[in-house]
Amino acid sequence: MIWVVIIGFFSGIISGMGIGGGTILIPALIIILGLNQHQAQGINLIYFIPTAVVALITHSKNKNVLWKTAKPLALLGLAGAAAGSFLAVSLDADLLRKIFGGFLFLMGLSEIFKKKKQERT
Repeated sequence: MIWVVIIGFFSGIISGMGIGGGTILIPALIIILGLNQHQAQGINLIYFIPTAVVALITHSKNKNVLWKTAKPLALLGLAGAAAGSFLAVSLDADLLRKIFGGFLFLMGLSEIFKKKKQERT
């Protein structure tokens, strides 16, 4: 149970920063708690709702939400989420884990090279 507390707290911090708590939560649930990829992603979806609400309220109060941009993105995101969830449950858990890992790897590379580019300017 202590691992659940630790995982929840640290992924909550990352969620509040807008980075995405799933980047911590999903690997931790798989590696530490031994869940499969589908289970971890399902838990992440439930976890995401309350943490997103708290972060949204905070960012909205600080005027960091551009509602005219966010509304159409959210609506299109709903359609994408439906398509993605149908795809995810049809994929083998090992393949889904590899896709998720590849995505995290590419995002990490993107951040590394973006920072290096900013340092040069």
